[in-house]
Amino acid sequence: MAVAKQFLGTSLSEKSQFINSFKVVLVDQKLGQFSSSHPTQVKPAERRSLQIRKARRTSTGSSPVAAISEKNLVKVVPEKAVQFKVRAVVTVRNKHKEDLKESIVKQLDALTDKLGRNVVLELVSTEIDPNTKAPKKSKQAVLKDWSKKSNLKTERVNYTAEFVVDSNFGVPGAITVANKHQQEFFLESMTIEGFACGPVHFSCNSWVQSNKHHPGKRVFFSNQPYLPGETPAGLKALREKELRDLRGDDKGVRKLSDRVYDFDVYNDLGNPDRGIEFARPSLGGDKIPYPRRCRTGRVPTDTDLNAESRVEKPLPMYVPRDEQFEESKQDAFSTGRLKGALHNLLPLLMANISAKNHDFKGFLDIDSLYTEGLLLKLGVQDEFLNKLPLPKAVNKFRDGDILKYGIPKILTKDKFAWLRDDEFARQAIAGVNPVGIERLQAFPPVSKLDPEIYGPLDSALKEEHILGNLNGMTVQEALEANKLYIVDHHDAYLPFIDRINALDGRKAYATRTIFFLSDLGTLKPIAIELSLPATGPSSRSKRVVTPPVDATTNWIWQLAKAHVCSNDAGVHQLVNHWLRTHASVEPFILAAHRQMSAMHPIFKLLDPHMRYTMEINALARQALINADGVIESCFTPGRYCMDISAAAYKNFWRFDLEGLPADLIRRGMAVPDPTQPHGVKLVMEDYPYAADGLMIWAAIESWVRKYVNHYYPDPSLVCNDRELQAWYAESINVGHADLRNADWWPTLATPEDLSSILTTLIWLASAQHAALNFGQYPYGGYVPNRPPLMRRLIPNENDPEYAVFLADPQKYFLSALPSLLQATKYMAVVDTLSTHSADEEYLGERNHPSTWTGDAEAIEAFYEFSAEIGRIEKEIEERNADARLRNRCGAGVIPYELLAPTSGPGVTCRGVPNSVSI
Repeated sequence: MAVAKQFLGTSLSEKSQFINSFKVVLVDQKLGQFSSSHPTQVKPAERRSLQIRKARRTSTGSSPVAAISEKNLVKVVPEKAVQFKVRAVVTVRNKHKEDLKESIVKQLDALTDKLGRNVVLELVSTEIDPNTKAPKKSKQAVLKDWSKKSNLKTERVNYTAEFVVDSNFGVPGAITVANKHQQEFFLESMTIEGFACGPVHFSCNSWVQSNKHHPGKRVFFSNQPYLPGETPAGLKALREKELRDLRGDDKGVRKLSDRVYDFDVYNDLGNPDRGIEFARPSLGGDKIPYPRRCRTGRVPTDTDLNAESRVEKPLPMYVPRDEQFEESKQDAFSTGRLKGALHNLLPLLMANISAKNHDFKGFLDIDSLYTEGLLLKLGVQDEFLNKLPLPKAVNKFRDGDILKYGIPKILTKDKFAWLRDDEFARQAIAGVNPVGIERLQAFPPVSKLDPEIYGPLDSALKEEHILGNLNGMTVQEALEANKLYIVDHHDAYLPFIDRINALDGRKAYATRTIFFLSDLGTLKPIAIELSLPATGPSSRSKRVVTPPVDATTNWIWQLAKAHVCSNDAGVHQLVNHWLRTHASVEPFILAAHRQMSAMHPIFKLLDPHMRYTMEINALARQALINADGVIESCFTPGRYCMDISAAAYKNFWRFDLEGLPADLIRRGMAVPDPTQPHGVKLVMEDYPYAADGLMIWAAIESWVRKYVNHYYPDPSLVCNDRELQAWYAESINVGHADLRNADWWPTLATPEDLSSILTTLIWLASAQHAALNFGQYPYGGYVPNRPPLMRRLIPNENDPEYAVFLADPQKYFLSALPSLLQATKYMAVVDTLSTHSADEEYLGERNHPSTWTGDAEAIEAFYEFSAEIGRIEKEIEERNADARLRNRCGAGVIPYELLAPTSGPGVTCRGVPNSVSI
């Protein structure tokens, strides 16, 4: 543990044994002389045993003492307490930009600080004062030189404070902070120097509100982790009070400065006060099961008392203050929104100039979005830009780049790759939605829908449709050889098809696509089934399209693939991306803040994987998944988008199958294999998402298991950890209340159970989300490759539209894709969603890597995890250069880097952030 010891020295739990109101004198048996040195280093296993015994002694009211052999104990000399000074170094992070009001208040605070309206700190010991029966406390101290440093423009400002403490104070376990200024400030960290135990670190990363707005003191605990049963006596009451404050009272409207975490249903997506067309059902409850979101407490709408009133842009939505974006993240997101607003405005201008400009006239129109920029094309660029109050963050785009779209990665190696069948198939295993493909285990495929509700559900797929593309195999032989695969969106879409197709400008099928695995390891699509609800016994509701043999069938095949992509885009966004990462993880985050103290070792483990998720989810409720929001506007299901998401939660989502190995086994893409580090063997070797993902999964699992076993060497410690059990119980019973009675929820009774649950959560928040999110613009930014919305069905020979199709198939194809306005709006949004901010923390990184915990063994294990993530990144680079792996290397094939752990800022099509942060 050399690396961690270099930063920490001996851990605080060992050093604190020597900070007492008496002096222990030791004699060195070998040297025959007195020694005041530290005892022999405690081994990890012995250390945990000591901690368990210490917890038992603490619970009986006796103070913890050093584990010193009686034969070494010579004399106990009581000492009279004397006072001495210790020093605090406090790091405060400045805002980059301040409005006029903030600047005025900041100057006022600098003035009043001189008059005694200070930031006041107080140290709290881990020990109880035997006389007062209360925690030992230092004398109050104020931050020095606030007024002198108030005008510093540096990102971070260090202040100092001096505390006076008694020599029998013990080890500082907490600091209280009272902000007597008018304005909040961001407290990043504090370090206390001067105690015999060495520096004591406090990782704060929190906004401290003015006492004027939030009376009372903020509490920050040191980085020393404690299980609830091991909490030092001096910190017990503070630990419990802090959790009570975070839970709130479930009453009233939350203020933006609040730090209250509570649950509510999704009853704020609609706005019935605007009209019945903007009303949406509440998600969450017996009627429509759904995960819970953060409660804001806003008043109900006038029209529907069960619907919560909305806060529209640019006004902010409530999330607890510390969950809001930090400034650099907010700048990046705001810049993206400005670019999006401009891109959305341009098609409207063009549409007003020419009524015929609603559709793309040809593929060159699409290309011009990346080359010319629409305002430049119109010749009004300078006039338009000069009227816009562009912030400094986007001044660099004034040359016209802000009016262009970046070239999507799918076009960078082969402009026509999207037309190829092999690329269409490759994206099913290495694109933006690689989690939908399954191994076909029976032919024809079978629906799980209720035939009494949806009529006959037999597949129209027959052996003759695919037999000619099986390389001489029979269908049964291909099944047994693991050669047939399917992307099946039939059941997800069919219940909604009639309602979708009744919407203006929306047309959809429920699709199934069959793929054959070649000897080279690549897939090729061999049949597409397009289904509509049956309207009668003789209804032609199902249609099978096979690879083309002439010009006409080629365009029909291209339209069929576009409908498959539209289906896939909807399932990707609404189910796999939003539901399975964003929405399903939020209840675990809420419960973690409500039930686990910041000093709990499991909270410390999860902390980087919860960053920004609640804020981005609130922004999604405000502008993405709301009624008439971006998702409804840009995706085929329209107002029924969230109904599809809720149906998937009710019928498909299972937490026990959300981990990567379990999901691969569920889809038939892997089989159990205990000889593998991740426990499974892929049935398709060159499956880039799964191959890279399993390496990351194994690294996370190893790190989590090592961490958990360090704190829970015995199952009884898991069962008796009241905070841990309360977190998991509330995550299920409140956060996922509608599925709380499902029999598939994992139990939490052993360290193995805990490791499995935590590994799944960290996987979902980091790698799974990254694989599903950061390829949205690189793959979907070229709309023909992955249209999110379709406006026309494929005409049959006896349809009136068939003649129109034959006369100009390219025009018909483009008219079936999103309109110019729909396409550019979608492109602008997925561009923002695919962008890494400059302050991103990636897997294997974390804030204050050497001091986020006071446990040296945990830090050493984290550095090992970080090194393993670095090794995985190099392995991914090597795989992408391996010509044998045809799904990630070859002519026109873009490498699979979505699970490459690190990235620079911007749209890079790579990088695995720690959390669902965008």
